[in-house]
Amino acid sequence: MTALYVDADACPVKAEAERVATRHGARMFVVSNGGLRPSQNPLVETIIVPDGPDVADMWIAERCGMGDVVVTGDIPLAAKCVAAGAQVLKHNGEALTAANIGNVLATRDLMTDLRAADPFRQGGGPGFTKADRSRFLDALERAMRTAQRP
Repeated sequence: MTALYVDADACPVKAEAERVATRHGARMFVVSNGGLRPSQNPLVETIIVPDGPDVADMWIAERCGMGDVVVTGDIPLAAKCVAAGAQVLKHNGEALTAANIGNVLATRDLMTDLRAADPFRQGGGPGFTKADRSRFLDALERAMRTAQRP
């Protein structure tokens, strides 16, 4: 049975993910190290992991697999989930697949090195928009349909 895993720390699309999971009757795991209000939805389980680097990521990576969908902005976690056979989406709806995860991971590592070398090259990318939210909803709907196919 398809499960939806959400790396919930700083995730801007938890409510949208819950709506799509509910529509598909899929179990949803919202994983974080605390600070979230648990959902009253019986299909949604809030998982609070201990504090520590990448503990939530490890929890998701150990459990996801073929037929599951993972929502995360964490590229190393995405790479582990893709390797496990899960479909992975970023918060803006971008799919991370076996075909593109290597390039995305290399770009992330390059940007980390550039930021470390230049203290003036700090800050994030563009802000999260309504268009990103809409793309995410479309992509998650497609991913859930694909995941639930026999």
